[in-house]
Amino acid sequence: QLQVLLADDVDFRPTGESPLARSASFHDINCPRCGKKARRESDTMDTFVDSSWYFLRYPSPHDGSRPFSSQDVNYWCPVDLYVGGAEHAVLHLLYARFFTKVLFDHGLVPFDEPFTTLRNQGLIMGEDGQKMSKSRGNVINPDDVVGELGADTLRMYEMFMGDFEAAKPWDTKGILGVRRFLDRVWVTVHDVVHQRRDSVSPELQRALHKTIKKVSADIEVCKFNTAISSLMILLNEWGTRGGGDKEFAGTFLRLLSPLAPHLSEELWALLGNSQSISLAAWPAHDEALVKDETVSLIVQ
Repeated sequence: QLQVLLADDVDFRPTGESPLARSASFHDINCPRCGKKARRESDTMDTFVDSSWYFLRYPSPHDGSRPFSSQDVNYWCPVDLYVGGAEHAVLHLLYARFFTKVLFDHGLVPFDEPFTTLRNQGLIMGEDGQKMSKSRGNVINPDDVVGELGADTLRMYEMFMGDFEAAKPWDTKGILGVRRFLDRVWVTVHDVVHQRRDSVSPELQRALHKTIKKVSADIEVCKFNTAISSLMILLNEWGTRGGGDKEFAGTFLRLLSPLAPHLSEELWALLGNSQSISLAAWPAHDEALVKDETVSLIVQ
């Protein structure tokens, strides 16, 4: 009977079934062999077939005449960085590659791989080192953490826990340390605003440019934990040496903003900036300031 046309009397309510499940015109048919009453099956495709091309729809979600705009897809795709669970490697990712290659063979997209870079994030374990589950009683509710310590604290701690792709145990002491760091950022920038800090020493300027280079490189390869560590080291240096004008504070906040966007936005406005920090240019380091003037060389 192929090719079978889809029915119009469908139900798109979120019932967990196919929209065709309640269609009488699609299901209630006569058997093509014996002529007796029969029921046509509607649940014939894996759910990952349905979700395997969604990234092609994202660039032109309001186009009502075609699945996707070739012009928009050519501009936005393939996806630069795809983050997902490793368990999808032989399910969603396999289908996504299959459909992309079919579309490529038909000249509908100019690329035959949907994702340029893939990163699999690691699981966050309970404080006992076991996978979180209600039966073990080791589940951490993120809503509770946000309510107590703030969204930026939770966001930064999850990135600071360890390598992006490694499984990591939750540590309440660790997240409190991140909160203290953000509190210190708040106080330090307020000191600059109220002119209790108004100068930048050559050593502090050198430390800033080293941090710009380090954070920029780390974010590109998803090493968020070491990027945050570099900012913590710079804040310690800032506190030890003192000083730090509004330009210095603004650069620090631009480095911090992808990691703690809410706090950074608030302090950025406090420095007198009218435009969102998310629209500000990313800092560039001065290569001359990154190089050390003196080094310790051990001779044995």
